[in-house]
Amino acid sequence: PASGVMPALKRGVIEAFEFANPTSDRDLGAKDVSKHYMMGSYHQATEFFEIIFNKDKFESLPKEHQAILEYGAEAASTANYALAMDRHSDDLDALITKDGVNVYRTPQSVMEGQLESWDKVLTQLMKDPFFKKVVDSQKAWSRRVAFYEIINTADYKLAYKHYFPDRINF
Repeated sequence: PASGVMPALKRGVIEAFEFANPTSDRDLGAKDVSKHYMMGSYHQATEFFEIIFNKDKFESLPKEHQAILEYGAEAASTANYALAMDRHSDDLDALITKDGVNVYRTPQSVMEGQLESWDKVLTQLMKDPFFKKVVDSQKAWSRRVAFYEIINTADYKLAYKHYFPDRINF
């Protein structure tokens, strides 16, 4: 549980942690225990807000009510994402400027190690037919969508360094 992370870090039971995002980690008091913060990892690249409905109950509703719930959930999720980006970026800035925390980007060697380790775990998990079906579906979607994203998305780091050259050094 989150309440046990800071005491464990203070006692040296764990060497490092990342609970969720700059906001949650700052609120937990990580800034008071460690002045090193690493970001940009595969294990939690982003966060999403989801609303889950009971399928039978949902399908029993009139189509108009289903539409209200669908669009309401989509709007709430989109608003939550925008609010999170604003809050997380503000708290990351506070970690650096107010709390004296050194922020690092996860090194490529660690990222490669994560992928290799996940491949080993995945090999075992894929023995389950349903799990394999889900992963195959995710990979098919990711193969198409990530390719598009990589080809289509501008190099924001280049633009950021152009306008804010003193801000990042990686």
